[in-house]
Amino acid sequence: MATNPAENPSKTPLTLLGLGAMGTALAEAWLAAGHPLTVWNRTAARAEALAARGATVAATAAEAVAANRLVVVCLLDDASVLEALDGADLTGKDLVNLVTNTPGQSRLRAAWAERHGARYLDGAIMAVPPMIGVPVSGGYVFYGGSAELFEEHRDTLAAPADTRYVGADAGHAALYDVALLSGMYGMFAGVAQAFALIRGESVAPSELAPLLGDWISAMSHSVGTTAEQLESGDYTKGVVSGLAMQVAAKGTILRTAEEQGVSPELIEPYFRLMERRLEIGSGEEDLSGVVDLLRR
Repeated sequence: MATNPAENPSKTPLTLLGLGAMGTALAEAWLAAGHPLTVWNRTAARAEALAARGATVAATAAEAVAANRLVVVCLLDDASVLEALDGADLTGKDLVNLVTNTPGQSRLRAAWAERHGARYLDGAIMAVPPMIGVPVSGGYVFYGGSAELFEEHRDTLAAPADTRYVGADAGHAALYDVALLSGMYGMFAGVAQAFALIRGESVAPSELAPLLGDWISAMSHSVGTTAEQLESGDYTKGVVSGLAMQVAAKGTILRTAEEQGVSPELIEPYFRLMERRLEIGSGEEDLSGVVDLLRR
């Protein structure tokens, strides 16, 4: 049971719209931290367990918005935000949007909130629901938008997960989010290729797994090197294996895939970019020049 809100006058009251898996996890964390919480969800039954823990359940989204100055939205998508807030009075409200958006959508929503008289903060959650409310989980939320809003509510926003403010541009939280996710999926693609190569052989996945994990960790230092090269414009700085050498190794990697009956579709496009960069750059460069080729 959450602590009685009357016993926590120092805890900021807030409203939460949306009680899916993530919204419910957020609500539970705020209640556990002693924050008076008003919730709304289109399917009202999802609020019953939270009501038993001390949350106030609003009949409509507009009623929930009216209950508190700080309003957090954790709905399905941008369209659902507009639908839920249609008719709600946002004048003087502090709106924190945790819906997954593109940077462009986040900037549009910030301008929309301003026109409706609200301060706006856009958030991108770098966690899954079981990580919420668990300080040692490593989960955190990127926030972009009103610095004043963030500073005022920093402690409240930090109750479910650590906070990382990335600046006044409301689109930057989403940008950081998708940049990290893109890197993650690139890693997943490489892991899939590695495991596909050993399928059908006498090598067990559990044998390869620790070696692959250690190798990826060892190679992660290249992230910092790439950043330094991009900022300096010197793609030969700190190179340990030049572009020409890596392009030359392409044949062995692709032939091995062919021998193993594995499609090269995950890695071949990257090799093509490397070859294009070699044509216009230097064989002594690192792989950082590929970044420039991806820019349209």
